[in-house]
Order: sequence, then C-alpha cells, then structure tokens
Amino acid sequence: MAIYLSNGVVVTLNSVALSDHVTSATINRSFDELEVTAMGDNAHKFVKGLEASTITLDFLSDTAASNVNATLQAAWGTTVTLTLKQTSAATSATNPLYSTTVLVNNTTDINGAVADIATQSITFTCNSVIVVSTS
Repeated sequence: MAIYLSNGVVVTLNSVALSDHVTSATINRSFDELEVTAMGDNAHKFVKGLEASTITLDFLSDTAASNVNATLQAAWGTTVTLTLKQTSAATSATNPLYSTTVLVNNTTDINGAVADIATQSITFTCNSVIVVSTS
C-alpha cells in the first residue's frame, strides 16, 4: 500500500504554477446518473451520464504579478486549463497527472480580518472530463 504525505501537490492554472500558494487541493470526480428503469424491473437502474466533477483549491492570496489574484483575474470569465499532480516527481502510475479545463467564475479577492492571512477557497466546476495520465 502506498502512503504519501499530501503536502507536495503541484497545481498549475492557465500555465501558471501556483503550488507555493495552495494550502489544500481536492478533486471530486463524479458523473450524472441517468435512470433507465423499465417496466418489470425490480429496482432502479442507472447508467453513466456526463461528467460533473469539481476541483476545490484553497489559496493564500497574493496580489503580486503572476501570482494568485493576478492569475485568477486574467482568467476571469474564461475557460482555462487546470492540472494537478500529487508530487513534483515525473508523471507515472503512482504519480498521475490530472488535467481538465475549468471556468473561472468565482473568486474571493478580499478576505480576512485583523491579523489574518488573506485566503481564498474556490470550487471550480470542470468544463471537460478529468483526464488521468500516467506517462
């Protein structure tokens, strides 16, 4: 069994490496369930529909050029590529690359209180299937 410390996740949004500003990353892969129950069936039956996955990233906000806020602002209202890997090691069966596109449609540009670190927790809805590459 492979056990890993989840503190080396590599995150790239719109070709900008943001890993050093990400405190948490979660991929939730799902698809629509379409009911195909017919007369005479004894239970509901379902088939796979369209993928409906999401990715949640928690960021440390940073307004410097080529960092979190600037990257999100440049992508605002557009669909961009998002990739994640468990570690910076080469893509492999034990370190797959997850690739998708997301619509950047929500940000939290200002968040925090006195003596707090400014953060953003953003859930992106995937605009394409999540492709898992192992090579």
